Amino acid sequence: MSGSNARAALQQYKKVNLHSQVEGASPHRLIQMLMEGALEKMYAARLLMEQGNLGPKAEQITWAISIIDGLRISLDKDVGGEIAQNLEDLYDYMVRRLMQANASNDVAMVEEVVDLMKQIKEAWDAIAGTPRPEAGKPAA
Repeated sequence: MSGSNARAALQQYKKVNLHSQVEGASPHRLIQMLMEGALEKMYAARLLMEQGNLGPKAEQITWAISIIDGLRISLDKDVGGEIAQNLEDLYDYMVRRLMQANASNDVAMVEEVVDLMKQIKEAWDAIAGTPRPEAGKPAA
């Protein structure tokens, strides 16, 4: 198998694997996957920035921005109240910082957004381990 055929096969495997993960994922897991995807894109952008590979860097930042926008749009402010509003403001800030990082090729700005996303993800991951009370029953 040639190198290009192997890469194509690997890409196809990744697509099938991701599709099957998404199909069986809970809403909570889908949000985790989005956060993981945004982090991956920012890590890639940072590396490309450091290498001076600016075209692909811009593509990675654009993907990260798109994912963060998806997270922002998915917020339910009726249910989440002030927390959801604070997250929306933070996601807006993160998008602005990534746009600035893209324009100025500033790795530190990308790192800032990576750190913010990691903190949000850690909190979200912690929620997964917290049992929820059944409807009508008080929390213990």
